[in-house]
Amino acid sequence: MLRAVLFDLDNTLIHYSERKFFESYVPGIVRLFADIMPGDILIERLIGSTNSLLHNNGEMSNAERFMNDFCSGYEGLRDEIWARFLKFYDTDYDQLRSVVSVPQGVRGIFLRLKEKGVKLVIASNPVWPLSAQTARLSWAGIEDLHFDLVTHIENTSYCKPQLGYYREICQLIDETPEACLMVGDDPVNDMIVSHIGMKTYMVTDGDVAATELSRSGYLKAPTEIPEPDFQGPLAAVVDLVEDLLRDGRVKPMGANPP
Repeated sequence: MLRAVLFDLDNTLIHYSERKFFESYVPGIVRLFADIMPGDILIERLIGSTNSLLHNNGEMSNAERFMNDFCSGYEGLRDEIWARFLKFYDTDYDQLRSVVSVPQGVRGIFLRLKEKGVKLVIASNPVWPLSAQTARLSWAGIEDLHFDLVTHIENTSYCKPQLGYYREICQLIDETPEACLMVGDDPVNDMIVSHIGMKTYMVTDGDVAATELSRSGYLKAPTEIPEPDFQGPLAAVVDLVEDLLRDGRVKPMGANPP
């Protein structure tokens, strides 16, 4: 019984070249921290601390894990460093909208899904604070919609492609994996969830070359990458949900049991 639909964000709901995005991101964050650490050290720590989240195992939040790693040797400035990150995501970060494009009809997809009564989750890899996720949702034109969960660096303790990330989502929304559908563009980060029984939909709108940085950054790809249960354009997700409902293989929340 389908009860929830999870959506990846990067190159699923918003499209961009990771390399161009990173190149646009770096100057602003370097300027903001110029009086604390040199730019080359900052970028090295930023990349290393983000990659360290792939090792987080549920014992602490991703935010705590990131800051423990990033602030090594700068412990006395920990609160100031975190405050500056939040300031950046509240202000300068929105300028990166210029390197992002949005697939046609994203807002309509969510409005139609809301009519189906399923829970809606933004299951974007939680390496950003909530303010950054909210900015990215605004780029897609859906920041004002209600979501049952938006994962971010402070409310999670695993990252993709760890299955613990998806188990954590299921606990937070009080649903089983079998009651969920994951929609995303990445065969490792997103389709991996079928190993715990979640149905998967691979979107085919994006440019595979646009995600070269994250794909090259996998510490170790799983030996078995599952094939998606379904695949096609993002716009077809609602039709899939409607077909499944019509076939009786899933039912909307609040429907009477047979």
